[in-house]
Amino acid sequence: MKPGDVVRARRSGRARARAWAELLRLPALFTVPGDVLAGAAATSARANSRTLLAIGSSLCLYEAGMALNDWADRTEDAAERPHRPIPSGRVRPAEALTAACVLTAAGLTLAARAGRPALAVAAPLATTVWAYDLALKHTPAGPVAMAAARGLDLLLGAAATAGHPRAALPSAALLGTHTLAVTTVSRQETRNGSPLPPLAALAATALLTRLITPRPPADRGTAAAACLPGTTATTTARADPGPSTAAVPLDTAPRTDQVTAATVTALRAALSAAYAATVVRPYFHAALNPSPPLTQRAVGSGIRATIPLQAALAARSGARTGALLVAALAPLGRKFARKVSVT
Repeated sequence: MKPGDVVRARRSGRARARAWAELLRLPALFTVPGDVLAGAAATSARANSRTLLAIGSSLCLYEAGMALNDWADRTEDAAERPHRPIPSGRVRPAEALTAACVLTAAGLTLAARAGRPALAVAAPLATTVWAYDLALKHTPAGPVAMAAARGLDLLLGAAATAGHPRAALPSAALLGTHTLAVTTVSRQETRNGSPLPPLAALAATALLTRLITPRPPADRGTAAAACLPGTTATTTARADPGPSTAAVPLDTAPRTDQVTAATVTALRAALSAAYAATVVRPYFHAALNPSPPLTQRAVGSGIRATIPLQAALAARSGARTGALLVAALAPLGRKFARKVSVT
């Protein structure tokens, strides 16, 4: 092979890889593991090998949805977004559909290996993904289906880790609400639309931020006094008819537990603020001028905001390590999003 042929082959390979990265929207993958980790955290169970299998299943099903989405929208994209991989001819429709089928099978197989409870959640998740892309996307039920898929993805982590997803239902509802808002805004990202969807997304963001932000104790004075020796515990000790009349300090809890609780609270507050900061300004701009560029920017910000929300949900369940792991995915997602669009 001549040197010129080698160079052309390398260029062709890089172009091919980029086309698939665009089709699968690879930067958006960084928003996926947090679903499973937040679900696992909600059960108060320690992450295990089944959690890892659930993450693999979630990644496969998410990418199956990405490939199927472009296959189903190939005619629409040819008119509105001809630069996309399928209408531009860089990826054939049959290849995208085959990838969607293979990835779905792989996702369900990994879920089955994680156990029956995980498969019981992964099966309706896969069904929801296919139903959304093939039938529901352009109907009023579209955003609800997408929200349900995200919620099920979080429940997948709970089912795989602890064997039951019930404890993760509140976290799934919060994540689903965010997804509902982002998906509603995305429905007008290729045309001039109404300011109502981004305004509704702003309201949803405000509500979610309030719910995930830790609240200060109702009475700091009482809490502080309770930690001082010689208060209530002293009185109790003196009333004790036993032989000893010495005061017994009430503060018997290890100080390390107090520090850990304070750290988790501070982390949760920081993540809640990061979540709001990621989306408020783009949503506000899209509401003022609901044009395709600003709407697409708002949608991209909404997708990236999923990560701090997931991390805040994990911290809300007391999982400091899990929250930090999820939060660490945010800068990686931003870095790769500069090269490949997430919308």
